[in-house]
Amino acid sequence: MTRLAGIELGGTKSIAVLAEGGSIIEQRTLSTAAPAETLAQLNAVLREWQEAGQLAALGIASFGPVCLDPASADYATMLDTPKPGWSEVTIGERLTAGLDCPWTIDTDVNAAALAEYGSGSAIGCDSLCYVTIGTGVGGGLVIGGRPVHGALHPEIGHLRLRRASGDSFAGICRFHSDCIEGLVSGPALAARFGAKGEAIADDHPLWAHVAADLGELASSILLATSAERIVFGGSVALGRQFLLPLIRRHVVAALGGYLPHVSSGTIADLIVLSLLDAGAGPLGAIALADQALRRAES
Repeated sequence: MTRLAGIELGGTKSIAVLAEGGSIIEQRTLSTAAPAETLAQLNAVLREWQEAGQLAALGIASFGPVCLDPASADYATMLDTPKPGWSEVTIGERLTAGLDCPWTIDTDVNAAALAEYGSGSAIGCDSLCYVTIGTGVGGGLVIGGRPVHGALHPEIGHLRLRRASGDSFAGICRFHSDCIEGLVSGPALAARFGAKGEAIADDHPLWAHVAADLGELASSILLATSAERIVFGGSVALGRQFLLPLIRRHVVAALGGYLPHVSSGTIADLIVLSLLDAGAGPLGAIALADQALRRAES
């Protein structure tokens, strides 16, 4: 059977997966530490799997920003990232050392969007936007089964949007202060609420501002991309599911009937939670490997 390998390179942890016949048969997880150590360990796992049986292709799903232009000298290189020590790291070169198979790289959120498209919350949709809310905020866009990127890749986490009336939180993004990542990511919520994680009660009144921020984000995505579905994932979205109906109501009100397909009767099908949860990243990496193989065979 065809053996495909995938790497989900995350800011906190990284996962290597091996699939045969479309099913994941092995998975290794490690903490994302310094680049040299982390990438060497992941490469060693890939070489081990290759020695056990030829790998047909490799897919790399990476946190970013990362250069995705194959014609660029910086292809598969990390760009200026908030994660200390990772800027200008040659991810693709280090992960593929010693391997003899086609490979490709994309963002972790584009890969997760591919997974949701193929086997998750967006089956049957031609277009979707996957939004993850955790340590950061990222968005992946898939249209016609292909992840979208151009000069770079979608960076919806750094959109600056209309703020809720009375919300004075300054935001924490080192680039933009009150972009959406600076307002609703895990670290931003800790700063906004003055508490971390589970210590924040679900009935805290400031959640209304968070829901408004995410409603503005979803409205902007629908207007800018015309995605058939928005899928929310990540620890914040999945851990605070009470936000979803608040987000939906905000979107309907914010759009004011301008988009004919967005109404109180349709919004529950347009904005949903991830069905794959933490599995979206690894499955997305395998989907990228499958795309690399198909391109090599065409």
